[in-house]
Amino acid sequence: MTNEGTDDTRPQTVPEGIPLLDAESRLPKNDPPELLIITGMSGAGRSRTAAALEDLDWYVVDNLPPRMLAALARMMTPAEGGVHRLAAVVDVRSREFFADLVSVLDQLRMQGTDYRIVFLDAADDELVRRYESVRRPHPLQGEGRLLDGIAEERQLLAHLRRRADVLIDTTDLSVHDLARKVREVVAGEGDRPLRLTVVSFGFKYGLPLDADHVVDVRFLTNPYWVTELRHLTGRDEQVRDYVLGLEGAEEFADRYVDAIAPVLDGYINELKPFVTIAVGCTGGKHRSVAMTEAIAERLRDRGQSVRTLHRDLGRE
Repeated sequence: MTNEGTDDTRPQTVPEGIPLLDAESRLPKNDPPELLIITGMSGAGRSRTAAALEDLDWYVVDNLPPRMLAALARMMTPAEGGVHRLAAVVDVRSREFFADLVSVLDQLRMQGTDYRIVFLDAADDELVRRYESVRRPHPLQGEGRLLDGIAEERQLLAHLRRRADVLIDTTDLSVHDLARKVREVVAGEGDRPLRLTVVSFGFKYGLPLDADHVVDVRFLTNPYWVTELRHLTGRDEQVRDYVLGLEGAEEFADRYVDAIAPVLDGYINELKPFVTIAVGCTGGKHRSVAMTEAIAERLRDRGQSVRTLHRDLGRE
């Protein structure tokens, strides 16, 4: 029974309305699992590729016997917190097990598992130079020459090279160039933003061990000698206003952030993910705390991801 003036588009009863409500509900979207198979010539950069992916939060398995690929792929899940981005390094180090790889790849396709093959390669002369620099034998060299092992490996991997979805020639790439290419071409993430930590500290307790840059603000008048401020900290408005109101304090914070901007750009270019800026005063309670917050605020205004930490606060 329908009352006059009611909206007929709405469900009349709760049971009848459940399908409509279910249809309108938005389920959380999870990215589909991603499987990368990293392979290629020994010495061409497989390990560096794996490390670059691990830095991007991929789950990486090195020197995996191919037979275990299918089982590992079935363990992947799109759910948050599960393994949904898996990179497996598979190469001739697995010796006789490596012969199973082609059939395993076909099996993965048959069971509906999508994957990409990333093949790392380099010129023979560059591979020889790299092996000689680390003074290690090629895994297929045996009693022969280094070039014999490289030639045999090329023959074994020829079919995989043809099947590769991504081919990276590392002959002229530095380790940083390779990591950058993996981020851009393989993971599709490009340069990640820096994660900055600005930490206050007291010089009398020692420098932070992980500091990349140290800022000394002991040139500012110490609020400790102001009776009304002594019991407060740089987090309190009265102390913050006092410190930043001192001659040159605001200008120092502005100029410091201007000066460090090209340094941070360089860190991004060199793939340095974490940077710690340590701001120190005598005890780490007043000046350094207020200046830490001021510098962090200016860095955030420039689009940086910044957290603050006050190491020695409450230590006195």
